[in-house]
Amino acid sequence: MPRIGLTGDVMLGRLVDERYGQPGVAPAGVWGDLHERLRALDGLLVNLECAVSTRGRKWTRTERPFHFRATPDWATDALDAAGVDFACLANNHLLDFEEPALLDTLDHLDAVGVAHAGAGATLTEARAPALVEVDGLDIAVVAATDNTPEYAAGPDSAGVVHLDFDPDDEATRAAVESMVADARALDPDLVVASVHGGPNMETEPDDTLRAFHRWLAERVDLVHGHSAHVVQGVEAVDGTPVLHDCGDFVDDYRVDPELHNDRGFLFVADADASGVTSLRLEPIEIRDRAVYAAEGAAAEWVRERMAERSAAFGTTVERDGEALRVPVG
Repeated sequence: MPRIGLTGDVMLGRLVDERYGQPGVAPAGVWGDLHERLRALDGLLVNLECAVSTRGRKWTRTERPFHFRATPDWATDALDAAGVDFACLANNHLLDFEEPALLDTLDHLDAVGVAHAGAGATLTEARAPALVEVDGLDIAVVAATDNTPEYAAGPDSAGVVHLDFDPDDEATRAAVESMVADARALDPDLVVASVHGGPNMETEPDDTLRAFHRWLAERVDLVHGHSAHVVQGVEAVDGTPVLHDCGDFVDDYRVDPELHNDRGFLFVADADASGVTSLRLEPIEIRDRAVYAAEGAAAEWVRERMAERSAAFGTTVERDGEALRVPVG
């Protein structure tokens, strides 16, 4: 049965870029001791939390405290080295260096065979689904964000798919149903929604975002949530897994000593044409601008937090060696 890895934010800019963009530094080093584990997966879906470009200028049309951009030469090698199949581009950093950097990102991902959705030269392109083949399984992915409305794509302007993540919003319902219909038209085995929603550093989705994720789960086969920088609980909606937030996977962010945004999971879904049958959550820890398998107290801490946060949704997790397993099928 194919094993599909899913991660939260992969931010390859700023200090990460400074380290791995140096001559003689191996790009695969950003994956720490997880490099071979990632390569062994049948598929890998991430949220790419930066532009990949050397062009553009910092966005100043509205106030933006952070601007993330990775140098293409090493960043594309790193994504390729990990075997990344899909990158969600619907987030609040793809336009940090304006339209030229966003358009470069599309071209650079295309050049290394990384499928993408959620951003484009026009709104139509941004809303288009991606299709990836994973060990004989065809997976269509749609993507959207509720962050940074000023980054929204328009009919003739580059940007991201921006929606109000409220299932009672008529425009949101129409847009999502159209995107999912386009994905289903590709005749895939699975449809995944990769959604970047909600504020930072929240350990659970608010009622509206949770309701949106649950509504979405009635229309797709897996909900891949990210944005909070910390992991939130896993929920199953009639057998469809909802990863409310996958947290961070690699970055240079300041670490909150209580919320530990440097600790999280590699989510591995066992799936076939009938859907996702189970999830394995493998603890990870971000250290020194790279990602590693978490061990000892760090692994125990994040396992306990995930068990607590998932229990709030009626989900029971089971210990599986150093990992957790969530039966969802």
